[in-house]
Amino acid sequence: MRREPIVLFDNGSHQCLMFDDLVSGEGVQSNQFLITDHDQYLLLDPGGDLTYTPLSLELSKHIPLQSLTYIFASHQDPDIIASLDKWLLHTKARVICSKLWARFLPHLTASYLSLSHGINTYDRIIALPDGGQTIVLGKCRLKAVPAHFLHSVGNFQIYDPVSRILFSGDMGASMVDDASPVVDFASHVPHMAAFHRRYMASNRAARLWVNMVREMDLAMIVPQHGRPFVGPEMIKAFLDWIENLECGLDLMTQQHYALPD
Repeated sequence: MRREPIVLFDNGSHQCLMFDDLVSGEGVQSNQFLITDHDQYLLLDPGGDLTYTPLSLELSKHIPLQSLTYIFASHQDPDIIASLDKWLLHTKARVICSKLWARFLPHLTASYLSLSHGINTYDRIIALPDGGQTIVLGKCRLKAVPAHFLHSVGNFQIYDPVSRILFSGDMGASMVDDASPVVDFASHVPHMAAFHRRYMASNRAARLWVNMVREMDLAMIVPQHGRPFVGPEMIKAFLDWIENLECGLDLMTQQHYALPD
């Protein structure tokens, strides 16, 4: 039986929910998030066809689905935003994404949206500049913060100063079917290492990101896959680890750019 979403934060007027068990079978485990504030709602990285139906059903238990205010797409991958056409059709939400991907997202929406329903995808998109921007949700001011090349060339994360949560997308992701907080960082590293070495562009990008994150007042770092980092000890452990990790281009040699046999 599907369990209730995990309540990451709730002060009565501001709430952060995590849905962590909607993908089954061959799909990669992923977390979807809903931030609500004074009757406005932002959905983070809703995913593709594997998650659309169960996620929309679960959301409808908590909010009036038609009134969804924003959908935030951290980057362009299928597990992030492939269900875009359904969300545009069944809600009034505007889609927030990098300006680099804004002109590509209409490729994900079938022509029936414009022909039969008069929906112009591009009119519903808010294109983020590379430096990010503030997103007003209800009475709070969320921050879309840059995380470029970690792992997408146009990549953003959401920092919520009310809950003090950084929704970090693929940074901190772990390949586990579990969204409980990390309690033993050393034993958790093997679940993250291969993914970060391959998907993050370089140690330089990681270090610049860490410098930015250390300026935030944080209670949690919550990635799109796997387990969150809760509390100063685990947050520091992750930042120290990723700051020193060689990844992406750091590991490339001529052997990686050679004709196959």
